[in-house]
Amino acid sequence: MSKKIAIVQETFSAIYNIDIKHLNAHQLFDHLFEDGEQFNIGELIAYNIPTPACLSYVIGDAVFVGDTLFMPDYGTARCDFPKGSADDLFNSVKKLYQLDENIRVFLCHDYLPKERQEYSCETSITEQKNTNIHLNSSTTKAAFVEMRNRRDATLSMPKLILPAIQINMRGGQCPEAEANGIRYLKLPLNYFK
Repeated sequence: MSKKIAIVQETFSAIYNIDIKHLNAHQLFDHLFEDGEQFNIGELIAYNIPTPACLSYVIGDAVFVGDTLFMPDYGTARCDFPKGSADDLFNSVKKLYQLDENIRVFLCHDYLPKERQEYSCETSITEQKNTNIHLNSSTTKAAFVEMRNRRDATLSMPKLILPAIQINMRGGQCPEAEANGIRYLKLPLNYFK
């Protein structure tokens, strides 16, 4: 996990009114990566590229992009969550586009637009740079930020995001049981609109 998980924990602890002392990232995650940190997976050499809300991992001829890029016919991730930034997403994708054009790109999600019949989990840097409908090699930062902000303003909250964040920021663990022995997930009723 990125060391920046502490920012996520701090932000959402305030939203959910959770005592931040219970979210020690060093205890919840096996390793907290510095930006650009190189590491080994057995004999494989890997490194990360910081991207908003996650890290992208480069391993050999592949990059695993998390919630940054989607299939070129679907575009890019949304940026409307707390501390989200279309400007930061643009800069991160441009860093990914500096990778060798033959690098395979493995995606976290595929939302299958109407024009395509089959789900996919793999594309390439070349395909992204040439055909991504939101951010390709000719897209300016101003145009991307305007498009992303306008589009994100029309999107509804993902159905399971509010409970999922509480588990994710705890490294996959459920909240501690309260005095009655029951674990609770909170829903901030008047924070998100």
